[in-house]
Amino acid sequence: MSAPMPNNQEKMMQDEDFIISKTDTKGKITYCNEIFMDMSMMSEKELLGKPHSIVRHPDMPKAIFKLLWERVQDKKEIFAYVKNLSADGSFYWVLANITPSFDTNKNTIGYFSVRRKPNQKALEIIKPLYQEILRIEKNDGLDASIKYLTLKLKDEGVTYDEFISKIH
Repeated sequence: MSAPMPNNQEKMMQDEDFIISKTDTKGKITYCNEIFMDMSMMSEKELLGKPHSIVRHPDMPKAIFKLLWERVQDKKEIFAYVKNLSADGSFYWVLANITPSFDTNKNTIGYFSVRRKPNQKALEIIKPLYQEILRIEKNDGLDASIKYLTLKLKDEGVTYDEFISKIH
């Protein structure tokens, strides 16, 4: 299945909606709830066994996913604003909470993600930030975009987690 061509049609989650999915340690989907299927416009068959990046919108900076993966692979949770792509090319924003799942020996066996409708005021901050990070990525590469984000947070005097909590 080839990636859909993004269009400018935004879909909004309902306030009470929670998108839930589980992946293995490589990011392949092992569980998805009905709301995930509805928002992505894909069936369970189309989602299970596929990389979670199947819903990645090209407007999402790679730097955010690098931060996300580093955090969960370090056995820590992370909150992040994510723009996802639906099968028809429409998009939807989420506030994602991703946590590692452990076996009885504390080995990571996968990841669990719960996404909900984002705060619109937070998106007013996130959208231009992501656009700038993406612009830097395209012109100067991933390392430059990570450096920009790191310096931006340092200038604000906050960690990434504090920044997300502050705008949430």
